[in-house]
Amino acid sequence: MRRIAVFDNVSLDGYFTDANGDMSWAHKHDEEWNAFASSNAGGDGALLFGRVTYDMMAAFWPTPQAAQMLPAVAAGMNAMPKYVCSRSLDRADWQNTTLLKGDLVTEITRLRAQPGPDLVILGSGSIVSQLAEARLIDEYQLVVCPVVLGRGRTLFETVQARQPLTLTRSRAFANGNVVLWYHPA
Repeated sequence: MRRIAVFDNVSLDGYFTDANGDMSWAHKHDEEWNAFASSNAGGDGALLFGRVTYDMMAAFWPTPQAAQMLPAVAAGMNAMPKYVCSRSLDRADWQNTTLLKGDLVTEITRLRAQPGPDLVILGSGSIVSQLAEARLIDEYQLVVCPVVLGRGRTLFETVQARQPLTLTRSRAFANGNVVLWYHPA
């Protein structure tokens, strides 16, 4: 069975976007962080997005600007298989993308049961929240960024029940980011 992991940036006060939906506060580019991001993008997983995150990613990663800024990450993002969950999209044009239009939990349960690489959710707070509520997430990789936003959206805004997690690993970066790896307890 395929595993599902979340990789998301959160502010110190727990938001993955600010009150206006902006995530630019999470983008840091330094040598240590870029090496970490490049090693993550070189994996053999598949990416899972909601429509909003998919639109943002598809508008940036296939561009010459992305290839110039972060060549290894851009190459990985473009080459990886991708799934976008959306009832409003008619097609997904970014290379290697499959559109999933049905009920989210049903589609992901079916996808998990198929052979293939593990799935990683980037951004996509509503997807994270719904799959967390359905207990379909196997690992959370949260990058805590040294910023307080005051308001915004959490990754778990629709989760109704307490879900204990176990910290399995952590790594601090010179830029102030701390990556925390959690598994459901």
